[in-house]
Amino acid sequence: MNFNLRKAADILYDKLESWLEALTAMLPNMVVAVLVIIIFFIIAKILRMMSSRLFNRMSDKTAINSLFSTIVYLITIGIGLMMALIVLHLEQTVTSLLAGAGIIGLALGFAFQDISANFISGILIAFRKPIQVDDIIEVKGYTGIVEKIDLRVTVIRTFQGLHVIIPNKEVFQNAVTNYTKTYNRRIDLEVGISYAEDLEKVKDVTIEAVSKLPYLLPEKEVNLFYNEFGDSSINFTIMLWIHYPDEPGFLKARSDAIIAIKKAFDKNGITIPFPIRTLDFGIKGGEKLTDMKINIDEKSLKNGNGEAKIKTK
Repeated sequence: MNFNLRKAADILYDKLESWLEALTAMLPNMVVAVLVIIIFFIIAKILRMMSSRLFNRMSDKTAINSLFSTIVYLITIGIGLMMALIVLHLEQTVTSLLAGAGIIGLALGFAFQDISANFISGILIAFRKPIQVDDIIEVKGYTGIVEKIDLRVTVIRTFQGLHVIIPNKEVFQNAVTNYTKTYNRRIDLEVGISYAEDLEKVKDVTIEAVSKLPYLLPEKEVNLFYNEFGDSSINFTIMLWIHYPDEPGFLKARSDAIIAIKKAFDKNGITIPFPIRTLDFGIKGGEKLTDMKINIDEKSLKNGNGEAKIKTK
C-alpha cells in the first residue's frame, strides 16, 4: 500500500515538475503576449479616435461614423489577440477561430441578406450622398421631401402629407430623381389651337404671354414647337425654364403660365377648340347633310306614319 502511494506521488510530482518547466519556458512568451495585447489595445484607441475624425469629415451621420470607428477598434483588438496567440504557439487555435468566424459570417449573410443589403446601401448613401435630408426626390413612384436617412431605411414625406418608408436597397438600386440637385427645371405645356388660326401669330402671342412671368430664368430662351395635326386642333408645346424652389412653387408657376396663355388667347381672339366630329353622309364621302335630297312618302304621312328617306347619289 505504501509502495503504491509513493509511486502515485512520484508520478504526480513528475507531472507537476514538467508543467512547471513548461510554464517557466513559456513565461517569456506569455509576457510578450501580454505586451502585444496592451500595445494593440493602445493602438486600437488611437485608431478609433483618428477614424472618428476622418469619418466625421466624410459624413455627417453620427451613427454611421460611430459604427465604423467601433469596427476599426474591434478589428485592431482582434488582430492583437491573434498575434498574442501566435506568440504562445497556438496557431491552430487561430486557424480554428478564423474558420468558425467565416462559417458564422456566411450563415448570417444568408439569413439576413435583405437586412445586410439595406445596411450596406445605407452606408453607401451616407458617404456618396446622392440624396440628403430636405432634398425633393422621386423614387419608386413616390415624390416628396427626404426627412430621414438611417442605416436601414429612407423616410420621405409626400406633398400629400404621407410618410413613406423606403428600404435603402430600393433607393440605392433604383432610379432616383433629385429635383433639389438640378436647381432649374423646365415646364412643358401642351396646347391645341384651331385650324383657322395664323400659326405665326399664335407663336408670337404665346411666347409674349409667358415671357412676362416673374419665375423665368433670364438666360434661358422660351421655345415653342408645333407637334402635329390633331383631330380637332393643331397642337404645340411651349417650353420655359424656371428656378426650382419646391414642388408647390413649380405647380404655381405652371398654373400661372396656363392662365397667362388663356388670357392672351382670349384677348387676341385665338380659339382653343373643343373636340369636333364631322359626319359624312355620302357613300363615297364628301356629301353634306344640307346637299342631300330628302324623299317623303306622302301616303304614309297621311296615315300618320310618314317616313323621310335621304336619297344618296
